Amino acid sequence: MVTTLVPLIVVFPLAGFLFLGLFGSRIKNEGLIGAIGSGVVGLSFLSAGWIFLSMLAWEVSDRTFSVELFPWIASFTGNPASFVSSISYRIDELSVLMTLIVTGVGFLIHLYSIGYMHGDRGFWRFFAYMNLFIVAMLNLVLADNFLLMFLGWEGVGLCSYLLIGFWYDRKFDVGGFKPGTASTNDAAKKAFIVNRIGDVGFLIAMFLIVDRFGSLNFDFVFGAASVLSPGNVTVFWIALLLFFGATGKSAQIPLYVWLPDAMAGPTPVSALIHAATMVTAGVYMVARCSIFYALAPDALMIVAVVGAATAFFAGTMGLVQNDIKKVLAYSTVSQLGYMFLAMGVAAFGAGVFHLMTHAFFKALLFLGSGAVIHAMHEEQDILKMGGLRAAMPVTFWTFLIGALAISGIPPLSGFFSKDEILWKAFSSDYGSPLLWIVGVAGAALTALYMFRLVSLTFEGAPRYDTQHVHPHEAPRTMTIPLVVLAVLSVIGGFVGIPESLLGGNAIEHWLEPVFQRAHAKLALQSHESGMTEYILMAVSIGLAVAGILAGRILYLRRRDVVEDWQKRFARLYRLLWNKYYVDELYDAVIVRPTVNLSERLLWKWFDV
Repeated sequence: MVTTLVPLIVVFPLAGFLFLGLFGSRIKNEGLIGAIGSGVVGLSFLSAGWIFLSMLAWEVSDRTFSVELFPWIASFTGNPASFVSSISYRIDELSVLMTLIVTGVGFLIHLYSIGYMHGDRGFWRFFAYMNLFIVAMLNLVLADNFLLMFLGWEGVGLCSYLLIGFWYDRKFDVGGFKPGTASTNDAAKKAFIVNRIGDVGFLIAMFLIVDRFGSLNFDFVFGAASVLSPGNVTVFWIALLLFFGATGKSAQIPLYVWLPDAMAGPTPVSALIHAATMVTAGVYMVARCSIFYALAPDALMIVAVVGAATAFFAGTMGLVQNDIKKVLAYSTVSQLGYMFLAMGVAAFGAGVFHLMTHAFFKALLFLGSGAVIHAMHEEQDILKMGGLRAAMPVTFWTFLIGALAISGIPPLSGFFSKDEILWKAFSSDYGSPLLWIVGVAGAALTALYMFRLVSLTFEGAPRYDTQHVHPHEAPRTMTIPLVVLAVLSVIGGFVGIPESLLGGNAIEHWLEPVFQRAHAKLALQSHESGMTEYILMAVSIGLAVAGILAGRILYLRRRDVVEDWQKRFARLYRLLWNKYYVDELYDAVIVRPTVNLSERLLWKWFDV
């Protein structure tokens, strides 16, 4: 029964994509299209849920198996087993958890889209692309070999291109360009090209894996790697190149620049990219390859440093953004940084835990922002909002829960996962107090910019034309997913209550078999819970509360202080407002020279 359900997880949304892609334009009933597009993802979630419930009753040794559909690529050069790669899906604790996140959160986003995309001329095309996005991500997380994972990896890149540029006739503020001078196609191309840069690293890593191990199958490669000693040079380069690929998909320094501009797409697309697909791919891939990083401590350190730096760096840019979706975009870059910080200090379970809780509250926040944009007639500037709390009570309260969760306020989900990362960053054999300081500073920034966002959007006096704009609550197809995600944002962290708070940290124990080989190589020392952990926890909560209070006071009561600081620290403000001029730097150093070379040199050589 279970082995039959495994391929159906992918087949259901694939069938939805094919049906809507072939016949969607002939269906005039939006409700039917929405039911098909959402229903197939819901069926995948139910299938994954049945497998998960079945696994709970199994012995740990029985929870890992693969289901082969058919051989895909075989190379025979005198040795019948030279190289074989199949379309084969792997079931274990990590893949099932990721599948539940992708299909569960993905289903809610699809349901929300029925109301959000109502009346759009490309309604059927939108749901076809969204179904394909789910298919690609499921191939990525269920693959039992690197080649199939790479197929899903490239698939989510293609779908992000199709969906970011979905409204191809609209203008958008891209990177360092002036507002309204670039089309959404530019944002889509930027995402596609930046990710291809990272994908070169993934490809080279796969070549090295084949050269070193002779296979791309996870069980064979990881089994062969587990007998190696730490410090292997080839494994170091494999780990580093895979992480470079992850910096593209998961928007880390230096390849994070595409994600804020991905806001050009419809809001449900933003939610799907940021919460359930695409950006979580890099985190998942590093977690899946934990044995490589255990064998390459230097690569592990690089992951931790880049993650911590990105968490703080993106947080500073989020402080000054006025586009409601771009604030959330920079918060995603920052939260992904925490996930990689966890990976880099060998707290793989904590990183995956935060990936899960982040999926709940980030989907909630993006869908909440979509409800606001929907009510404000496509206005996204939070300086032109205010006072929406009374008109949109469901959206306000659910959005507030998401903001509290991402800020790390107990007992919401974000508190348990983020605090676990901060504790591991401090106490792990591969952590350090400096990493903790950077991480906790980023957490304070998160609380500050999130409650700047809440205050300017929902509270205070209206700053829009009340004669022509009449905000209203979103339809039930949009508010029901908000309520469900709000509930998950509240209770989702209870599966990871640490032992220091008298919990059992169920999610860490669930994932332990997946990371067993890596932990054996790392030989991590156990750190008993003590007063230090409680003190650090109190400091983290205190800074989060301080950030919340500062956000409310400064932007509700003392805007004059903010304006004074903007004048007093004008250079710093301009630096943050222009996002450290990174887009302009890349444009000057990479984009324009490449274009000029193509136009002035290559065009002349090949012009016939």
